[in-house]
Amino acid sequence: MLGQFLEVSVSTADIRASVEFYESLGFSQCSTTDIWSHPYGVLTDGRLHIGLHQYRFASPALTFVLPDIARHAANITDLGIELAFSRTGDASFNEIGFYDPFGQMITILEARTFSRSARSAPQTSHCGWFAEFSIPSSDFARSTTFWQRLGFIALEEDGGNATAAVLVRDGLSLALHRSRTEDRPMLVFRDATMRERLTQLRSREFVFNGALPRGLDSAANGMLESPEGLPLLLLEETS
Repeated sequence: MLGQFLEVSVSTADIRASVEFYESLGFSQCSTTDIWSHPYGVLTDGRLHIGLHQYRFASPALTFVLPDIARHAANITDLGIELAFSRTGDASFNEIGFYDPFGQMITILEARTFSRSARSAPQTSHCGWFAEFSIPSSDFARSTTFWQRLGFIALEEDGGNATAAVLVRDGLSLALHRSRTEDRPMLVFRDATMRERLTQLRSREFVFNGALPRGLDSAANGMLESPEGLPLLLLEETS
């Protein structure tokens, strides 16, 4: 239905500042194609790819690749989903976009826009293991039904105070969090040694957001904010 997960696409007003931020966290750059006319870069930790676009759009977006998307677009609308945009045709790079029930943008492209990195998944960034992309929802049942129709598999809620990881498919795990917890999507990282990671990041003068989700210990968990305003939630992994 969606194709292969490509990247978390993020709109940035200053791509150099964004690239430097993620590189300082241990991400590395990928080689990009010339598909986009606007400045574009991709950073990866071997598992997550963040597409930085110096271009205004509904950000962040979950971006997938599905060849011949013009033909497959009908499969989306047949589900009763209204397209927010559809740019298809022989003279254009084909892409469509639509929203989940609570405003998360999903984009599907006809082809990849960067080359695969040689970096392997075990080479984590300073943030730890990228676990999930967490989206706000005021109705978990409604969100779960929507994403299941797009091919995700629902898991039991983890019962944590920050997120409830409930949906998975190849290449991407989605978590749902209450809108009152954080009204923005978040990149969620987990690590058993997160306390030590936080200490190292603070020693390098990273500034953490003091407004952690309720119930999280600031000694073991932290939240960074990228130059584009994207929260990075760093959680201590417990057994």
